[in-house]
Amino acid sequence: MQEGRLRLSRESLQPMPHAASFLARRWPLLTTVLLAVLSLAIFWPGVVSFDAVGQYGQAMTGRYDDWHPPIMARLWSLFRPEIWRAAPMLIVQVTGYWIGLGLIAEALSGWRRAAAFAIGLFPPLLGWQAVIVKDSQLMAALLLATGIIVHSRLRGRIMAQWQLALAYILIAYALLVRANALFAIVPFAVLIAARGSIRVRHGVAILAALAMALTLGPVVNHRLLGARDSGVQRTVPLYDLAGIAVRADAPLAGFAPDAGRRLKAAHCVKPLFWDTLGSRDECAAAMHPLDRAAPGHLYALLATAAIAHPFAYAAHRLAHWNSTERWLVGGRWPLAAPPARTEPNDWHLPDPSLHAAAEWMAVAVLFVGLPFCWPVVWTFAAAMGLWRCWNGKDDRDVIARALLASALAQEASFLVISISSDLRYHLWSMVATAIGWLFARRHGSKSLAAWTMAGIAFLVATGAAARWTLPPAPATYADLMR
Repeated sequence: MQEGRLRLSRESLQPMPHAASFLARRWPLLTTVLLAVLSLAIFWPGVVSFDAVGQYGQAMTGRYDDWHPPIMARLWSLFRPEIWRAAPMLIVQVTGYWIGLGLIAEALSGWRRAAAFAIGLFPPLLGWQAVIVKDSQLMAALLLATGIIVHSRLRGRIMAQWQLALAYILIAYALLVRANALFAIVPFAVLIAARGSIRVRHGVAILAALAMALTLGPVVNHRLLGARDSGVQRTVPLYDLAGIAVRADAPLAGFAPDAGRRLKAAHCVKPLFWDTLGSRDECAAAMHPLDRAAPGHLYALLATAAIAHPFAYAAHRLAHWNSTERWLVGGRWPLAAPPARTEPNDWHLPDPSLHAAAEWMAVAVLFVGLPFCWPVVWTFAAAMGLWRCWNGKDDRDVIARALLASALAQEASFLVISISSDLRYHLWSMVATAIGWLFARRHGSKSLAAWTMAGIAFLVATGAAARWTLPPAPATYADLMR
């Protein structure tokens, strides 16, 4: 009898090691589900940004333009927006975000698994992921595509056809959902498919793919997606021409002789953003001769002006790059924190129902002024990480190289194509750099690590000194426009 009881006791305990083994192996999957559900519950039904209110209107009316890439509004229109409002888009970007990070965590080992989830829980990143905006859609799509690829690759498996198709669809969506996303996505797509060392052919493939994406993007937006031309392609050359005009010592072709003086006197050109040029009457009047100029003509004028006044052009672009990288700027540099409330609108789109959402956004506000949210720090970290794994040949180095090159290429693109300093434009670069470092192997000497830390320390020290000595940024949008 006693022997029977002992045998029964042993049998009852046998499943427990199996359950413990399952939890040890699959805890990233369980954590992914838990974090996705909690995120949706806290932020439901999502915070709708200013940009997304306009895209929601397009999804409701069926009239699309290309001021914001129309693929997002087209996707929104499939989810019966008149009934479900912003909730489906929140589900898309939150689940894509966490499933992607969960798959990445499963592909890693040891402390790196927990680090992948810690990246996702960084308050500004998760806060922005609760905001319906194209940058959050981009990050969700690229994280999920990355997760699908690395989960198969590091397990030595050939991707199933459905996985390959889904990864292609996600990358294509990311390419179309943000106008300058191609500078991040094309290097990632080319280098993630590369095996072994980088060759000249990979660089040629990147340049060819960039040229093709630049050519086909407007065709897809206008002909396939049916978007009306809004004139958005004119914004970059107009901003740069105005920036040259206020710095050049001679009138520019296409401008009135006194346009540069008028733009300068009215403070129309700001490193922070281009908004003043399109919103203030005195600035619009100075730009009036170019009101109806075609994008091709504007870029021709810009090329001529940049060649004639290279230092003025470089000074303008570097001033803006410094602003968007949040390096040598005043305190409380704006356009950083995720909004806690939906933009006021005529569609009656609601705010998140739980107070916990506003509390999370308040915590995010505390972080956005810290060096963790200075893109220049992540740009330098991406450059040093890429140097570290450039000649690596195993799969982990290939993945790290693709992610770090993607981040660095996107940040480099802001030197020539950018008109605003919003932190959300840099979210993918920040995440890609952090995850790239998790995958990178320990190549290089200790001096490389020392140089990396020294460089970051220099950037932080100089950035902190600038915030201490320069005037703080205005607190309201109206003051920023003055």
